[in-house]
Amino acid sequence: MHSSNKVTVKQALNERDGLQIWWRLLRPHTLTASFVPVFVGSMLAFHEGHMNLLLFLAMLIASMLIQAATNMFNEYYDFVKGLDNEGSVGIGGTIVRDGIKPKTVLNLALTFFGIAMLLGLYISATSSWWIAVIGLICMLFGYLYTGGPLPIAYTPLGELSSGFLMGTVIIGISYYIQTKTITAEVLFASIPIAIFIGAILLSNNIRDLENDKENGRKTLAILLGRKNAIGFLGLMFIIAFVITAWLIIENIFPIWSLITFIGAIKAVDVILKFKGKTQPLEMMPAMAATGKTNSIYGILLGISLFISTFVN
Repeated sequence: MHSSNKVTVKQALNERDGLQIWWRLLRPHTLTASFVPVFVGSMLAFHEGHMNLLLFLAMLIASMLIQAATNMFNEYYDFVKGLDNEGSVGIGGTIVRDGIKPKTVLNLALTFFGIAMLLGLYISATSSWWIAVIGLICMLFGYLYTGGPLPIAYTPLGELSSGFLMGTVIIGISYYIQTKTITAEVLFASIPIAIFIGAILLSNNIRDLENDKENGRKTLAILLGRKNAIGFLGLMFIIAFVITAWLIIENIFPIWSLITFIGAIKAVDVILKFKGKTQPLEMMPAMAATGKTNSIYGILLGISLFISTFVN
């Protein structure tokens, strides 16, 4: 009986470790970049009296699947190109440390893309087939981020492309499928989120600066240098909050959106956590805090839009 209990405990631990491996493969800390834009775009539509819950859920799941698949392509191609090894810091590590076959990671990424495409067909049939075209372009860029002959991740355009596609485009689509229209105000409203998503990538590239430089990448962090890159990250945060204030003054955001400035506390924390750090492991808390800044800002913005729908 005692031996049986030991086996049961061991099996439970193995199952838990197995789940943790697959969970890490998704890189859950990055999924905020897919959840927040869909939430904000949908709340902008709800604020104007439009909300189809099924469309919201389909868009949310599709967006998160595309983000997770992009993470998997990132892990797969970094491994294939020899950029990741057992000593690499911050990656999912399922290939180099956990022994998951590269082909398995690639096939799972393609499966996620396939499911996202099916959800995209439902979304397009309910709204506009132009959404399918835009969705395919987003998926293509997700692949080209680390795949293809000139991966976007290896250039100074990574922050711009990820911020625009995951921020402005996803917010615009999320709003459009609910309202069947798009406005300049919505595009303006997307800018702070786009900046925060770009900041997540810049934070990641600051951490990986030395390794990326050794492997021939030309990221924005490398071009600026670590000290200037951290300063630029701080500037991005300031610009995002200044634009937020302007959007409130222009009545594009409700007065309730002042609660988003709580996120400024975490933004300051990001910069403080980066300062004086040179080792990748030391900078992990700063990178995590950058993702939390995006989450705090985006969730509070969505909540402010929701509240203002009922309370003027």
